[in-house]
Amino acid sequence: MTVRKDWNWHIVPRAADLEAAPVELPAEQAQPWCNFVLWKPTALPEGCRVLTSTLRKEAPPGHHGEATGRSPWSEANNAVHRSEIAGPGRRLRIKQFLYDWAFPAADHPCLWGSHTRPVTLSSGHVLWFGTDYLNNPATSVRMSRTTVELSVLEGQFTDAELTTLHEHLVPGGDDVVARVLRTPFHALSYWARYPVDMVAVPTGLYTFQRRGRRHEGQWAAAGELAAFLDAHHAPRALDGFTAESAATFTGEDGAQETEIVYTRADLDAAELRVVLQQAGKGRIPFPPRREKHPATTQQTDVAGHLVHLACIDPGLGPFDAQWSDPATGTEGKLVSSTHAGVDRETVLSALGALLAPRPPRHPKGTL
Repeated sequence: MTVRKDWNWHIVPRAADLEAAPVELPAEQAQPWCNFVLWKPTALPEGCRVLTSTLRKEAPPGHHGEATGRSPWSEANNAVHRSEIAGPGRRLRIKQFLYDWAFPAADHPCLWGSHTRPVTLSSGHVLWFGTDYLNNPATSVRMSRTTVELSVLEGQFTDAELTTLHEHLVPGGDDVVARVLRTPFHALSYWARYPVDMVAVPTGLYTFQRRGRRHEGQWAAAGELAAFLDAHHAPRALDGFTAESAATFTGEDGAQETEIVYTRADLDAAELRVVLQQAGKGRIPFPPRREKHPATTQQTDVAGHLVHLACIDPGLGPFDAQWSDPATGTEGKLVSSTHAGVDRETVLSALGALLAPRPPRHPKGTL
């Protein structure tokens, strides 16, 4: 599948040509190697400085020889940037990448299972505080699609210091944000572009996972997206969110889901991810089953449908909704990213547009 990219980045042509370890590169030099917006800290906590700034470059799948900084759970060689900032008696790490092997669970997957609390930045992005899988104090935020994960490795940093650090992140290039956000998700995604094993991870506050084989997604080319949506009876827009990428996922047992990425350009590509399946023939459990991440749940009516709705924060979400439509024989799931402009009413309005009956599209010249 050939897709014109509005953002183009460097890729090492063979996995065997990768450096044995991530290379030291400041943000401005590393940005051309990243399939995501690389954010540079410009306001460091008092007494601190940047110790390291390293890039793991993208290459086709495959691990060769002794190498450090490569994922032990996948053959993927996706781009990741890592920096360490330290001062007397304290140190933190910032990791940046495009989280694209699944929908980022609860919009802050590195904090999975911990009690989390949000702080809304002046940009409208939502910074989440919690505890990471190594039991370190940590934060997570998505900015222009980039997942920015921070872990406190030594000592202490106040919430105010970490909030200020994030408030003053700047992109690694002058036009990189606009160009990345013009590029469809599937053109950026490593897992959509390479035959690499999927990673079985949580994707929301209700259970849904894919596992056990090469990436199953058959992504619609940019020029074929409208026809794909029509064929799957899916709307092209949901209350300001526009469909930009879509795929069909088929498991080894024939279980199949349609997945659609909807984004809002005016909200820095805030995202709704919609997954649809024929009743009982996909991998979305129904009735829904709760994941372990702390959240609240309720049942509500949307366009005459009973919707199971989970969220962490009642105003900011992130939201995870599931429903069954006996009239069409379909079941579905909608998960949201977090942004100040994506509240409960926004998500319910988008759900209403998705679940409302739609007249069939007629070929030109017919009634």
